[in-house]
Amino acid sequence: MAASARVIDGKAVALRLRGLVAARAAALPFRPGLRVVRVGDDPASGIYVRNKDRAALAAGFGSATLHLPSDVPEAALLDLVGELNADPEVDGILVQLPLPPQVRQEAVVDAIDPLKDVDGFHPVNAGLLATRQRSLVPCTPKGVMHLLREAGVPLSGARAVVLGRSQIAGRPMLQLLIDADCTVTAAHSRTRDLPDECRRADILIAAVGRPEMVRGDWITPGAAVIDVGINRRPDGRLVGDVAFAEAVGHAGAITPVPGGVGPMTIACLLENTLDAALRRRGIQG
Repeated sequence: MAASARVIDGKAVALRLRGLVAARAAALPFRPGLRVVRVGDDPASGIYVRNKDRAALAAGFGSATLHLPSDVPEAALLDLVGELNADPEVDGILVQLPLPPQVRQEAVVDAIDPLKDVDGFHPVNAGLLATRQRSLVPCTPKGVMHLLREAGVPLSGARAVVLGRSQIAGRPMLQLLIDADCTVTAAHSRTRDLPDECRRADILIAAVGRPEMVRGDWITPGAAVIDVGINRRPDGRLVGDVAFAEAVGHAGAITPVPGGVGPMTIACLLENTLDAALRRRGIQG
């Protein structure tokens, strides 16, 4: 058993990536444009949106948040998305999730121009990713790949287990790891003997949204553990999907919560927005 895992500093990696994006943007004759749409007054969404807006402005982007009431009709939100699709100053559109019950998430995602879909959720981008073509990749899995590479984790031939199968994180994560020549297993709530399946992993990605579900003895000694989850305990503490205090005694490298994957999601949003701006203008980035 490892004495103590190396902690992967997502804040530092994100800061470097944001600096690279800002430098690339500064060399352009135009400002990449990002629009974030927020529906309702969910406090957590408000924090996320403010962080995204500040990061975009700091990178030299043109950025604005469009705030709609929680009772907005679906048709009105779709009309706004259509206006942003047609606006030549807008390169990236992000509709903050979750959405209120009267709005179908699938309808909104499908309405966004795939070339401006900086979240990478549109079916066209999902299909391009699945067929190994150039696409806008969902920000969180893209950030995980940055972290693994920055940490020097060997990928080719490694056995990777992805715990979770959501469209936002788990499924695209599987595809990115396959493309990196990992041998990949999708694990989830119906997996038989889930702890034993996790113990097979050289790389374990936890993305289930259940606080501290992954225990220390689920981790093979020396494995790289990436914790995508962020959950608030009743006492106000933020914790991941991995029991960090236990896991550090088993893993070889691990991301903390907070300060791990979270900062990378925003950094990759900026990278996606810059890439979208270049592609829309036919510029090789």
